[in-house]
Amino acid sequence: MKRISSTFKSAIGKRVGGTLRVAVLGLSMLASGSVLAETVLRVGTWLPPTNAQNAVVWPTWAKWVEEATEGRVKVTIENTSGHPKTLFQAVEDGVYDASFSFNGYVPGQFTLPQIVELPGLGAGAEASSVALWRVYTSRLAKANEFEGLELIGMFTHGPGQIHTREPISSLADLKGKKIRVGGGVQTTLGERMEVTPVGAPAPKVYEMLQQGVIDGVFLPVMEQKVLRLNEVTKYLTVLPDGMYMGAFSIFINPDFMDSLSEQDRAAILSVSGEKLSAMAGRAWDAGDQEGYAAAEAAGVTINRVQPGSPMAVEFEKLTAGMDQQWIDSVKDRGVDAAAALAELREIARNYQAPVAK
Repeated sequence: MKRISSTFKSAIGKRVGGTLRVAVLGLSMLASGSVLAETVLRVGTWLPPTNAQNAVVWPTWAKWVEEATEGRVKVTIENTSGHPKTLFQAVEDGVYDASFSFNGYVPGQFTLPQIVELPGLGAGAEASSVALWRVYTSRLAKANEFEGLELIGMFTHGPGQIHTREPISSLADLKGKKIRVGGGVQTTLGERMEVTPVGAPAPKVYEMLQQGVIDGVFLPVMEQKVLRLNEVTKYLTVLPDGMYMGAFSIFINPDFMDSLSEQDRAAILSVSGEKLSAMAGRAWDAGDQEGYAAAEAAGVTINRVQPGSPMAVEFEKLTAGMDQQWIDSVKDRGVDAAAALAELREIARNYQAPVAK
């Protein structure tokens, strides 16, 4: 089975890491002369502090964990300046106990989560996140793409749209333009649009636009506020169902989970999974609404493409066959990809958010 990186720890290394954790905790107890009162769960994160993931999702989950474990597990959140693709390895290596990342940053490794990124889903981030979690865990997890990690949530951002420095009247206007592409289905879209793709993590986009390194970017509308795109892109093109959804995974170190009591392990899982996935998607949906408000306040020209309009039809033609292209790309994963895609879309389109109590 594939690994995320050749430098991932071996099973022996993991056991050594787990033993070291216990030894360190034991020494701390001896030094203090008291019984260890709590376990610290270290979360490594990225993106700006104002992003929904850092402003809402992690603090909310931290509160849930601490309440569910009755204070026996405390969550600390640490921001990293490294590339988010390294966080998969960092959590498996025990540098952090838990984290999240965009699956598309590791090309070829996480192909199955792209199921939710395909154009035409027609749902928001909360519905898409719940659908992804249910279908991935029930139909796709057996492919073991996340070997060495324990998934505790999956989510999407809102529909990806087109942010540019100059106006566009058709998708053909993007041909040859330097566009930041984050990976995953965005890569396929960029190829079909014949853009000049530029790879970079999202936090670098503002600087790249400001310096003229790129002409535009595919991102959800949230980033008009969070990444301050309203300062460096004066044109926002909004397709009816968006271009794509971006798939993220939330994961935890299995050794960390094994070091907990059964009670605390169960408590953490009780506030993760679908509950965490839905909350994350809901937070990113709210972020999109704030993004629209920020764009309007800054005078960004928003072109809301109507269904059936020339650009909408252009996009439909451009993306024809992408479903089958993805299905063919995952034939080696040993899953029924077509059935999974049909189920995911049914769940997402019929999803009704639970009424808050």
